[in-house]
Amino acid sequence: MANTYSSLFFHIVFSTKYRESWISEDIESRMWAYIGGIARKHKCSAIQIGGIEDHIHSLILSPPIYAPCDIAKFLKGESSKWVHDEFSGMRRFSWQDGYSAFSVSKSAVPKVVDYIKNQRQHHQSQSFEDEYLELLRLHDVDPGDQQYIFG
Repeated sequence: MANTYSSLFFHIVFSTKYRESWISEDIESRMWAYIGGIARKHKCSAIQIGGIEDHIHSLILSPPIYAPCDIAKFLKGESSKWVHDEFSGMRRFSWQDGYSAFSVSKSAVPKVVDYIKNQRQHHQSQSFEDEYLELLRLHDVDPGDQQYIFG
């Protein structure tokens, strides 16, 4: 082929260290917007960003130059630096080391967008731990020894 064409959507999920409740409702919209800006800076499109106090979901449209680990690295690293610079009371804030990334087909994008938008409502009836295990099962990911999943 003469040109490169791609449509690479990734649903990337990561939590705060020890799943501490750092992302309060009064700062979450600023954080989601900032993370969207990080994606744009790296020539990605943040289709939807959301979450609750202790974790984040991001649906990212990526050019083929990035592996999902690259995307997770710049989203987590740059947002953590921003939190430390922007909020003096959050100097101990950090993201957990790991993450999950799932490929999403174009036809499933609207469903994933709705899922991310409704995180607060979703977590009224399901814990992050149960949600995370369900996502792993849904994508046929074997987590191995479950004692190491959540750190």
